[in-house]
Amino acid sequence: MEHGTRRILMQRAEELIRTRGYAAFSFADLARAAGIRKASVHHHFPTKETLGCAVIEDYLHRFTAELSAVWHAVPDAPGRLRAFAAFFTSSAMAGMLPLCAALAAQRDSLPPSMRHQTAAFFRLHLSWLESVMAEGIAAGTLRGDLPASVLARRFVTRQEGGSLLEWGLGEAPGGTADGVHADDVLHDLLPRDVRAGPPDHHRKT
Repeated sequence: MEHGTRRILMQRAEELIRTRGYAAFSFADLARAAGIRKASVHHHFPTKETLGCAVIEDYLHRFTAELSAVWHAVPDAPGRLRAFAAFFTSSAMAGMLPLCAALAAQRDSLPPSMRHQTAAFFRLHLSWLESVMAEGIAAGTLRGDLPASVLARRFVTRQEGGSLLEWGLGEAPGGTADGVHADDVLHDLLPRDVRAGPPDHHRKT
């Protein structure tokens, strides 16, 4: 039961961080959300910092496993990028910010340990995406005029930034976090001959 209570507290805390922000909820709020006494929260997490670190560590573990599953299940770079974009769509559909975006938006209010974890979280995004981009460039399925590191930053910036923009505007979720379908975002990363599409032989002159 104790392990189950800790898990529930972490789940509710993650939801609060992704909807209200880390600085905007208290242990009393968490206790109400979990349906337990405030003293029980302190029993599992002596401080809010230990709670926040546990939430990020758990999320990092889950996200790493999801990225690994995508890498092994999807054979090509464009497909992997669509799967990555789908993580952000899922967050938007659930009415939550991605954890990375929610934490980064309140970086100055985070304790140093959580700032370090947030930076590590972003590096995980970029490292995985850079590997995808490099493989796609080598295979000719992604544009090769820019380094993989640049394409990786552009892609994650569109996803994270779109999430914050949509959240700020209060708009309903679209095909990706900023209302642009994943294929439209991916279109900018495809080779020019693929992006241009086949010539229209039926066009009138």
